[in-house]
Amino acid sequence: MKHPALEKFPKKRAALPPEFEAIYETHYKKNRQGATKATSLSMKLERWLHVEVARDVQEQTSSNLQTLEIGAGMLNQLPYEPYVTTYDIVEPFAELYHESSQLSRVRTIYADISEIPAEIRYDRITSVATFEHIMNLPDVVAKAVTLLKKNGSFRVAIPNEGTIFWKLGTFVTGYEFKRSYGLDYQILMKYEHVNTANEIEAVLKYFFNTTSTKVFGINKRLAFYRFIECTKPDIEKALQYLENKI
Repeated sequence: MKHPALEKFPKKRAALPPEFEAIYETHYKKNRQGATKATSLSMKLERWLHVEVARDVQEQTSSNLQTLEIGAGMLNQLPYEPYVTTYDIVEPFAELYHESSQLSRVRTIYADISEIPAEIRYDRITSVATFEHIMNLPDVVAKAVTLLKKNGSFRVAIPNEGTIFWKLGTFVTGYEFKRSYGLDYQILMKYEHVNTANEIEAVLKYFFNTTSTKVFGINKRLAFYRFIECTKPDIEKALQYLENKI
């Protein structure tokens, strides 16, 4: 019997309606580039996510902490970590990062976390606004645990999906989306965000003995974003989970 934190996984993503498929790539690029008023505002707010993830290295003028970022996208996290010298990424969509000015700072690029050799160990593993999209999240977290050093830090920043506060916060983007495409933004959000913030935090707590949560807001229910720092990885639990998946 699965642990309650894992029983909803893997998730399944329903097909996107054809009218959404037609504009999906264009909208996604505009969203990531902050090309509209709403997405530009969203990127300004997302700065909190990047700052929290990088807080452990921001005060350093040099850092040899080996870092892996899961879901690196357009490499927007790297400017917040200017002194980290060893930086690997997991990102399946090369078109997102191939023109980035930060690309030269990346040591190794993996399309999937399963490609990373088992002998590699990282001091820190990070992720920004990615875990809400991952259908097989426990698999990814368990693999990450096996790649983390014993005293390493797993640093995850996510939207506070699944709360009324987050849904209210998407209304501005939703209004702009409706004006641009004549479509319901909540349908796209349901397609994109398969995991709630509570589900993500539960998975992290299952694989780590110590977690600490910070919110951009008042509390977990009344916040726009969450940052979760995880330490003391339970490597035996992660290995057991992965072995049972084979």
